[in-house]
Amino acid sequence: MNIAVNARFLIKDKLEGIGWFTNETLKRITKNNPQHTFYFFFDRKFDDSFIFSDNIIPVVINPPARHPLLWYVWFEYMVPYYLKKHKCDYFISQDGYLSLKTKIPTHLTIHDLAFEHFDDHVSKLTNKYYKHFTPLYAEKASRIATVSNFSASDISEKYGINSEKIDVIPNGFNNRFKPVEKIKQKEIQDRVADGCPYFLFAGTIQPRKNLENLLKAYEHFRENNDSNIKLLVAGRKGWKYQEAIDIYESMKFKNDVIFLGHLTLDKLVDVMGAATALFYISLFEGFGIPILESFASGVPVVTSDRSSMPEVGGDAAIIVDPYNIESIADSMKKIAVDNKFVEELVSKGIERVKMFSWDITADKLWESVSLSMAKDVLPLQEKLIKAP
Repeated sequence: MNIAVNARFLIKDKLEGIGWFTNETLKRITKNNPQHTFYFFFDRKFDDSFIFSDNIIPVVINPPARHPLLWYVWFEYMVPYYLKKHKCDYFISQDGYLSLKTKIPTHLTIHDLAFEHFDDHVSKLTNKYYKHFTPLYAEKASRIATVSNFSASDISEKYGINSEKIDVIPNGFNNRFKPVEKIKQKEIQDRVADGCPYFLFAGTIQPRKNLENLLKAYEHFRENNDSNIKLLVAGRKGWKYQEAIDIYESMKFKNDVIFLGHLTLDKLVDVMGAATALFYISLFEGFGIPILESFASGVPVVTSDRSSMPEVGGDAAIIVDPYNIESIADSMKKIAVDNKFVEELVSKGIERVKMFSWDITADKLWESVSLSMAKDVLPLQEKLIKAP
């Protein structure tokens, strides 16, 4: 069978949430299914590292689709043309977009509906595009995958999609994340935090990630506690980052807040492994891969009581109200002074993360795709074979 794949998010050294999901699942699916030919549709020059196996044929489709107008052109005009050109039987799209102008059955992954809950966290044009097209995409999709029970319910309730059409397929995490020995932790702290322990924020700097309230909580913690723990921010600047920067500039302890920018995987593994705790207090997440990465690193997690995060963190994380500055600061103090509590959290996290892996994710995703193909593709092929 010829299977086309939306590979737009496979960009070397720039993999984030959707990119990692796409990379890790396709790497396994293509290698495990040599009987199929996979056409990877890129929207720009690709890196050879993403051609995981001999049964992948890369196709570059212009224009680069990084703007609502170009999204429309790419998916509604270019993708249907190339699906027909390469005689594709099925289309897999893992970034929430599909083509409305093709009759080719499509498996769609919708990671979350954050834009439905926080419409000021993306540009007005982007939000308008999402709100118009995502319900249409969900309706047209042959089958939908999403990464948490929360997101599955959200999609079903908001768009009236039958829950039986949606498969919950949790994210995995990179096996490079492991506990770091004390000696190496000190070396990393010397390199990135002036030799001090540190709390870690990992994610794009944008309103939904809630760095603003984390900065306020950190200031409150430092003002009320004798501590040398710093705050490290690992992530690129995204949409509407200026408010976080303004808060940072006004801080009394701003010299103890260190912005690292976007980190490569190698550097993130080190920085995560030497952290005192990860603070992942987003206002909304479809999943939250850094929670798993922190668990695997033997690092305690403080996360939000919103959307999917309690589902992912379970009883292995400290759950806080992301709007409550004092509650966030209290969790900082608890971690800073209560070693026994921290040891218990770490133990629970290491145990909980065993429930997740990219192998499990890829297997479940392929089961979902196979179910859809059996229903929507094979009967049509059999009908064509039997036709006189």
